[in-house]
Amino acid sequence: MKILFATSEAHPLIKTGGLADVSGSLPNAYAHLKHQVRLVIPAYGDIWEKVDHIKQVADFMVGACGRQVHVRIHSVKATGIDVPIWLVDVPELFNRPGNPYLSPDGADWWDNGERFGVFSKAVVELSMDRVGLNWKPDVVHANDWQTGLVPALLSMEAEKPKTLFTIHNMAYAGLFPKALFDGLWLPWEWWNPEAVEFHHNLSMLKAGIVMADWVTTVSPTYANEICYQEFAYGLEGTLIKRQKEGRLIGILNGIDTNVWNPETDAYIKRTYSSEKGRVAAKKENKTALLNFWDLPQEVSESEAIVVGLVGRLVPQKGIDLVLEVLPDLLEKTDARFVFVGTGSPNFEYALSEMAHQYPNRVMIYIGYSEALAHKVEAGADLFLMPSRFEPCGLNQLYSLAYGTLPVVHHTGGLADTVVNATDENIQAGTATGFVFYDPSRHALKSTLLHAFHLYGKKRTWQKIQKTGMEVNFGWDISAKRYIDLVK
Repeated sequence: MKILFATSEAHPLIKTGGLADVSGSLPNAYAHLKHQVRLVIPAYGDIWEKVDHIKQVADFMVGACGRQVHVRIHSVKATGIDVPIWLVDVPELFNRPGNPYLSPDGADWWDNGERFGVFSKAVVELSMDRVGLNWKPDVVHANDWQTGLVPALLSMEAEKPKTLFTIHNMAYAGLFPKALFDGLWLPWEWWNPEAVEFHHNLSMLKAGIVMADWVTTVSPTYANEICYQEFAYGLEGTLIKRQKEGRLIGILNGIDTNVWNPETDAYIKRTYSSEKGRVAAKKENKTALLNFWDLPQEVSESEAIVVGLVGRLVPQKGIDLVLEVLPDLLEKTDARFVFVGTGSPNFEYALSEMAHQYPNRVMIYIGYSEALAHKVEAGADLFLMPSRFEPCGLNQLYSLAYGTLPVVHHTGGLADTVVNATDENIQAGTATGFVFYDPSRHALKSTLLHAFHLYGKKRTWQKIQKTGMEVNFGWDISAKRYIDLVK
């Protein structure tokens, strides 16, 4: 099968979140299953230094807002991505500072609608093999609102490829005024609530949901959750319709076991596996993690439990709940806490204040560091993910692989991947972490205290660790499910 995978970000080329991890791994998994795959992504300015074997293979014109823009397609290769990459090069739209969606001052690029509208139109030209590459996919796999117009525009084509549209997060709808709809010369009959119109705006996310052959989310539980009002952001009617058609499916994300593997991880002090060296290595990795903050030796070599958190410091991720329980836990336990991430300034400030007040108990790194993220996964004893909603989540999967027991709220992919350490599940040998069922400070605190208690029971703790490490969350299983869907 020929598969064109369209995305706005892919690790290691460019990354703002989990979409990049999926886009850097799933095409590889398709290729490992012997399918022909091309990854297509905008040619952002920062990408050029991460690719080689650059060759222009096509150039053509695409309609933008009141003008035509010149598109060049470059075929490139990149370390870590095993499939050919097509860069959609429109310098006036994509060769800019900042990240793919935000300018350096943190605001959305004013022309994001045009940028990703043009990108989607370019993907359609590639999909229909109208640019001279002599390669037409059987399936186009589009991702999130930035590519929502791809399945919509392809729905108008004769002899089109099958279309698969994956929702990674319903919170981002790609909403733009009707002026963009008109400027992109989209079909007038689409401007109605049954198609792309959403409260007098164009919703690119809705375009993909309504017009793709198949719609998927990144976990089975999230596929059900988004049909409820509190998770659907006003699109519950549209999603329920697709679900009743049997066209809305949840397929769990996998992880790249070449990147996230404690047996081969170059970022960590000492490698290990579920069978070999786990206990001693994790202790050594814990010391190495704490030494990042130049802590006194008696602190870095202490047996006290270390709780890690890597992620965005925003309410969705439950960081406010963590801040509510942190003072009490610091007073009543000997636990240490490591935070790596960026987010709302008020949360960054509050964590920095806690680190100042408890310099040997709260360690914070404002920013993102791939190396430090790996060190946290290998060196922490617990990994905290108290998200209010989580379409899939990847860090809990990394944590399971590294024997770092996740503490999660029962939602989305977290509910699908972590088995709560109840007495029954521990006895049955199925427990892999700790789950709380109400997004409240009380539930989070009691779950953490339960985890701290089990940490003192070394044989039980090591049994849960081993169970989690032996679960297979590689991409091949998920890739096969996508392929079965579109056969």
